[in-house]
Amino acid sequence: MNRKKTLFISLAILLAGSLITLVIFNTEPTASRSGASVETAMLVDVIQVERDTYTPTIRATGTVEPSQDIMLSPRVEGEIIDRSENFTPGGYVKKGEILLQIDPSDYQNTLQQRKSELRRAEADLTIEMGQQNIAEQDYALLDDTLTGETKALVLREPQLNTARAMVESARASLRQAELNVERTTIRAPFDAYILSRNANIGSQVSPGDDLGRLVGLETYWVSATVPASNLRWISIPNNGEDGAEVTIRNRTAWNDDEHRMGRIHRLVGALEDQTRMARLLISVPDPLSYQTENSGRPPLMLGSFVETRIQADELPDVIRLNRDYVRQNDTVWVMEQGTLQIREADILFRDADYAYITEGLEDGDQVVTTNLSTVVEGSPLRVDGSEPAETGIPDE
Repeated sequence: MNRKKTLFISLAILLAGSLITLVIFNTEPTASRSGASVETAMLVDVIQVERDTYTPTIRATGTVEPSQDIMLSPRVEGEIIDRSENFTPGGYVKKGEILLQIDPSDYQNTLQQRKSELRRAEADLTIEMGQQNIAEQDYALLDDTLTGETKALVLREPQLNTARAMVESARASLRQAELNVERTTIRAPFDAYILSRNANIGSQVSPGDDLGRLVGLETYWVSATVPASNLRWISIPNNGEDGAEVTIRNRTAWNDDEHRMGRIHRLVGALEDQTRMARLLISVPDPLSYQTENSGRPPLMLGSFVETRIQADELPDVIRLNRDYVRQNDTVWVMEQGTLQIREADILFRDADYAYITEGLEDGDQVVTTNLSTVVEGSPLRVDGSEPAETGIPDE
């Protein structure tokens, strides 16, 4: 009896559980959409662009080198007996200033000998001319006609020509002796800065010896390289015209506000072997700030590495846009009526900072400057301070 009662109770519990489970599944709530979902427009920053005429700046790096650079050498040999105090490394000398004096004694003696030889040759010529006059008188008394060669011998024409040649030779020797005396005095060939000195009082020097290195004070060159494609935008002097203006800075040695000005001097007509870039020579006047008007300006040091900014030709009727805002494949993002538009840009020229656009943008266009993770044309956009755009999705 107890077993039957227990079985009955168990069956009743199972049946009740099944009924409860069935009720729960039949009464489970179902999800349904209510109202509309909201898609918020992306917040972006924009700039408004305008067409205008702009002057780009082409940046390039270069090395400072002298425009005049010589190794000073003597043209006669001898002992150095005097030296200018300015002829020392770091010194400045004027054109024609005496730098070194070679002992002129031997050359002055030779000069006196050449003067004597000239006087003797002139005297011999005078005597020979007198002999010719006598010969002409004697020939006139003969009252005879001789052939051309015989007549010349009778009139002593060969002797006269020889005497004249001796005078000319003596004069040439005298001029050479005078030149040698002048060459014992070594002068500066131009306004110069002394880089090195290799001779002192007592030094024995010969033609071709290295006495020192001089560079011109008037101008230095900055040798800069630029892409060959940029040359058409750079004014290179021709027929006396001025070249493009160039600003020169030395970031490692000068203060940030210090610079020197120069101009394009020449285009070197060959590309660099390694970089295949074009080489320009930039002329910088008074590079060492030697003149009073340049006092206080930073001097250029030979061999230093500098940054140049070359003023390119004007570009009329273009839109200038920061290069960061030109997207992949030369496209530009534009906000038009609250949506994203992707425009293809026709870029005429690029410098280090900007792209100069002729087609693809117009006056008043709002260019998106914000970097977007999702770029789909037609996506809704908004700027700070504007009402966010919403798109409604109908209820289901």
